[in-house]
Amino acid sequence: IGVSPVAATAMTGFSLIADSSNKFSTSTQITGHAYASDYTSPTPSTMTAAISDMQTAYNDAAVRPLSDGANIDIKGGLISGETLTAGVYNWGSDINIGSDIYLKGSSTDIFIFQTTGNVVVGSGAKVTLLSDGTNNGKPKASN
Repeated sequence: IGVSPVAATAMTGFSLIADSSNKFSTSTQITGHAYASDYTSPTPSTMTAAISDMQTAYNDAAVRPLSDGANIDIKGGLISGETLTAGVYNWGSDINIGSDIYLKGSSTDIFIFQTTGNVVVGSGAKVTLLSDGTNNGKPKASN
């Protein structure tokens, strides 16, 4: 996780322990690292780049048309256990992922979830990327 432009002190409740390099923190409540813009270089510039990439992705996703009219308000946002194929999905409500969901496609497929509400993910819920059976691999998290 990361925060910017605020300091690491904005991440409350994690009992953060700064690494000796002060480039990141760790916590027993986080798998991986926590980053903040007040950490040692190159963390601030990395955070700025991440925010820019996030804004670019958001702006791109916001103007994409729905790929299929059937992708509107699937199950009223309660998508636990669902297997979804590539495309643009839209909800006018919260998206609730109480248990695992599956995204099925190839290595070049993109999945976009648009919502006017929140995305609520249950403890232990996973998003699993599945191959669509072609020789093109399975979806990539980077897509």
